Amino acid sequence: MKRSSWLVAVGAMLLAAAAQPTLVQAQNAQQEKMKTCNADAKSKALSGEARKSFMKTCLSDQPAAATGLNSQQEKMKTCNADAKIKALKGDARRAFMKECLSGSSK
Repeated sequence: MKRSSWLVAVGAMLLAAAAQPTLVQAQNAQQEKMKTCNADAKSKALSGEARKSFMKTCLSDQPAAATGLNSQQEKMKTCNADAKIKALKGDARRAFMKECLSGSSK
């Protein structure tokens, strides 16, 4: 009886030790994702609700395709949000949107 209890205890310890590196790796991956998303939001000068929405999308495990939007629609959504944040109107907005949607450097 003592021997089976001892084996169960050793098995439980081994299982716990094996699961710990996976947890650490998952935390590191999430931290890296957070860093990347924060850097992207900062480079786009997002703030307020636009930043919150961007971060939620960026940090979710779903790729853009899973949201039902294709890459062009996703780009249009992002560029519109950027133009709104910058309060662009008229010709300035059109020029910004043309540059943003063409994929040239922002």
